[in-house]
Amino acid sequence: MVQRIETTARSSADAPTVYSLLIDGKTWPVWSPLESFTLEAEAPGGGEGLGAIRVFRTGRTVSREEVVELVPDRRFSYALLSGLPLRNYRANVDLTPVDGGTVIHWRSSFTAKVPGTGWIYRWALGKFIQRCVDGLAAHARNHPARRM
Repeated sequence: MVQRIETTARSSADAPTVYSLLIDGKTWPVWSPLESFTLEAEAPGGGEGLGAIRVFRTGRTVSREEVVELVPDRRFSYALLSGLPLRNYRANVDLTPVDGGTVIHWRSSFTAKVPGTGWIYRWALGKFIQRCVDGLAAHARNHPARRM
């Protein structure tokens, strides 16, 4: 059964500022519960663009993710390659400019590899992702690149 997670936060920063943090993996440990970041493989065009493989560590969990969609200042999407017992994990982070800032909408979907455990991962990842979204919104508000 496909599990879905949806979280939202609002930042007073503009969408380009929020997007710049999403596409820069080294900032994630600053504003999220993730502990470390490594760029395993650059995108074909270099850096952390489409096709880049990013590795994040939290405790003993090491997740490998591929950047699968980029819409400048509007959407950042990634797919989990390994690290959790999940299949077809994909997250879309959509940025919607609003008067005075940006609404960050983080949507994830996946299927648990072990039947009957999907709800556990939906619950745990939902809490984790909400911390990410809240941290991103707060950090973007205070980021030097903030344009608003």
